[in-house]
Amino acid sequence: MTKKLVAFFSASGVTARAARELAQAEGADLFEIVPEEPYTTADLDWRNRRSRSSLEERDRAIRPAVASHVDGMDAYDTVYVGFPIWWGHEPAIVDAFLESYDLSGKTVVPFATSGGSGASGANRSVVAACPGAHVEPARLVR
Repeated sequence: MTKKLVAFFSASGVTARAARELAQAEGADLFEIVPEEPYTTADLDWRNRRSRSSLEERDRAIRPAVASHVDGMDAYDTVYVGFPIWWGHEPAIVDAFLESYDLSGKTVVPFATSGGSGASGANRSVVAACPGAHVEPARLVR
C-alpha cells in the first residue's frame, strides 16, 4: 500500500478547499505550506510591480522561507502538491517547499487552482524542483 501526502499553498482559501477534498478522496495526509513571512493583501497585488509576489515573479530564483516541514517525508510514495497559478506557474514558496526535500523515486502530482490561467506553465519548473522524481503533468482544478 502506498502512502500519500497532499501538500498545498493557498493564498485565499480556494486551493486549501481543493486540497482537503483531494486528501479525503485519496486517503492522504494533509500538509499546508506556510510561508515564514505570511503574504499580505498588498504582497499579493499583481497590479503593483513592487508587490512581493510581483518581485518573486520577476526573479524566479527567490525562495521564501517555509515555516514548517513535513516529518517523515521519506515514508510517502506519492506527493500531491497544490497551489494557485500566479503568472502562469506556481508561486516561489512552492518551489522552496519542493526543493527542501529529496523527492527522487517518488511520484509528484501537481494540481493548481486558477481564475483563468492554465497550469501548463508549472510543468517545467516543478520538474526542475524535483530531480529524480516522476512528475506528472500539472492539472487544473476549478
